[in-house]
Amino acid sequence: MDLWRLSINQIKKLIKSGQVSPEEVYKVFLSRIKKFNPGLNAFITVIEKPEIDKTKKDAPLFGIPFSMKDVYMTKGIKTTAGSAILKNYISQYDAAVYRRLKQAGAVLIGKTNCDAWGHGVSTENSDLMTTKNPWNTDFVAGGSSGGSGACLAKDMAVFDIGEDTGGSIRLPASFCSVVGLKATYGLISRYGAIAYASSLDTVGPMARTVEDCALVLEAIAGKDRLDATSSSLPIPKYSQQLNKSIKGTKIGIPKEYFVKGLDQEVAQKVKQVINRFEKMGARIIKISLPMTKYAIAVYYLIAPSETSSNLSRFDGIRYGKGRGKFGDEAKRRILLGTFALSAGYYDAYYLKATKIRTLIKRDFEKAFKTVDVIVAPVSPTPPFKIGEKADDPLQMYLADVFTVPISLAGVPSLSLPCGFSQKGLPIGFQIIGPHFQEAKILNFGHQYQKESGTFREYEN
Repeated sequence: MDLWRLSINQIKKLIKSGQVSPEEVYKVFLSRIKKFNPGLNAFITVIEKPEIDKTKKDAPLFGIPFSMKDVYMTKGIKTTAGSAILKNYISQYDAAVYRRLKQAGAVLIGKTNCDAWGHGVSTENSDLMTTKNPWNTDFVAGGSSGGSGACLAKDMAVFDIGEDTGGSIRLPASFCSVVGLKATYGLISRYGAIAYASSLDTVGPMARTVEDCALVLEAIAGKDRLDATSSSLPIPKYSQQLNKSIKGTKIGIPKEYFVKGLDQEVAQKVKQVINRFEKMGARIIKISLPMTKYAIAVYYLIAPSETSSNLSRFDGIRYGKGRGKFGDEAKRRILLGTFALSAGYYDAYYLKATKIRTLIKRDFEKAFKTVDVIVAPVSPTPPFKIGEKADDPLQMYLADVFTVPISLAGVPSLSLPCGFSQKGLPIGFQIIGPHFQEAKILNFGHQYQKESGTFREYEN
């Protein structure tokens, strides 16, 4: 039996029946890390000996090995944020999401590579290593949670906790042919996550199936007294709301996401998705999100402004003394953000960007008055070659053109695989929903996966 192919529920049943022990499950995934990680650079830290809390044997995720993007505090374990400054930093406490997963019985197997501080779309901005795409190692795995995507594509963990500020869960999920959820801002506590842009950062699950994402979300969502931005809304049983028919529902297709510059193979695959939803009984409605064209400019004023403030603590005195320097991309964003916040420019740049952000949010609110969900591409292209865009920051930034509007609006979005390019590279699409309607987009995603499969068939 290939344990690494199984879902959370399948592994749980085997553990509960005594057919396998949590230690045996862990050993299987650890062996896969040892086999595949050297060629992919997915992990920064691997935990050789599992900490399995047998008092949690009735907990919902007992014995399930998982990984985390290396931006979350894990007491006694390194947390680097992919940066040279923190390359030897040992966490002093647990992030809220890690604490909740331990309470649910899940077992941390390692921490995955990312662009330093979350600044990137390819992990090429990691100060430690570049993660390679498991489908073709000449290509990027996406970013900034690239290690998370690569880890799951090669079944080195059952699920992963990524982090999405402008697309950092959805892009690697798309580029690696796995599932990733960017949750509504405030659904999951950010306490203990190294901040990139505090008004945009979201914690979220990545997994091989929508159902697994739903199970993890149940464990990590909800109010946290240590995060004032976390929502106090009740958390539904997402995994029990996956089998609703989508017949008669309305799916919006935004014209601004199918424009010149969208790769033809991506457009073709996403159109096949739309046709499949139509055959499943959904109504397809063309919509407009007119403020989309301003999203990249708005994002690259707001996010660098917030990161210039957040990174000021790494001043060589409180953190990072003698431990390295900021990389080029971090410097670029610090300079841009500091300029946008400076006297004489604050009103012209940062303040104006926040006003346009409100208009972007209103676009989505208006759309959701007529449609249930929105379907769109995740990336304008399939994965690109390592080094291809390294000298062109603007081209890198444009890789997030279809993900940042959702981040600015604070709404949830689910990235799913929908096939491969002629070169055998993964292509993904996203299902976008209204605020706190994760149950709805997970249901749409699960129904799609039941009809189409997971697009993850290859030799391991």
